[in-house]
Amino acid sequence: MTPQTDRVDHELIQAAAHVAATRCRGDNHTMAAAARARDGRILTAVNAYHFTGGPCAELVLIGAAAAQGAYDLDTIVAVGDRDRGVVPPCGRCRQVLLDYFPTLEVIVATKDGLRTVPVASLLPESYVWADHQLDAEGDAPAAG
Repeated sequence: MTPQTDRVDHELIQAAAHVAATRCRGDNHTMAAAARARDGRILTAVNAYHFTGGPCAELVLIGAAAAQGAYDLDTIVAVGDRDRGVVPPCGRCRQVLLDYFPTLEVIVATKDGLRTVPVASLLPESYVWADHQLDAEGDAPAAG
């Protein structure tokens, strides 16, 4: 069973939905993401689709957040354009989000409605990149 919380950040969903409705145009930008930084700021981004595998909105958001000095995100959500609603992160995004923000909460849509779940629950038995890095002397995995 996936751990979940009752807290759903509707303001965050509205921010992503607004960006999806007003900034996603055509096939190049079809998804929007919004994240709440630990300091309360809401940051948004859109995907950059390209046939070579352009980045998803969640990954663009990581870079946009860093460019604005937000290195610690609390919650994230992705919303599709054309009123598709909340869309869960793809596998690549799940892994990157886990590696960058292991305590991140992710808003997902379920058959029972919207839920907020820990990113780690989206990747059971996951590989955590930081747990497998060598220490400075190169002889043992870093403590995780």
